[in-house]
Amino acid sequence: MSDFDDLQLTLHRTAEQRRTEQELCERLLNGLYHALRTAGGRGQPLNNVSMDIVPDPLRRLVPVPLGEFHAAWFRLGLCEVLVRVRLHGEEFHGEFGTSGVFRVTDLDTDSVAVVARQLLREINRMYQGLEPADLNLN
Repeated sequence: MSDFDDLQLTLHRTAEQRRTEQELCERLLNGLYHALRTAGGRGQPLNNVSMDIVPDPLRRLVPVPLGEFHAAWFRLGLCEVLVRVRLHGEEFHGEFGTSGVFRVTDLDTDSVAVVARQLLREINRMYQGLEPADLNLN
């Protein structure tokens, strides 16, 4: 078997895992979108929040290998922020803005809402020019 054939076999073998990983990462990104839309309070959706799932700008291989980032641009009124997320074992690792990071183990509404509120606070601090003490979100 040639190296080329071996690569094709590997891609076919891991296709379902890659698809599942992508679905889970996009589920987190969609949950974050809904959490940001309801950041104005219950029954008061923010109409100026939108999300576009995009290829990760740092992607170097297609299809995306297991454990790589999936990305979306979030428009928050006048601000746009790229959020990248990847699955690492049982935990999601994410990045946003210039130096924001987060980790999420559950995709429940409360866990994602905590990340959404922290994301808004940290982006606000970035624009105000404040040095965040710690951008690690838990």
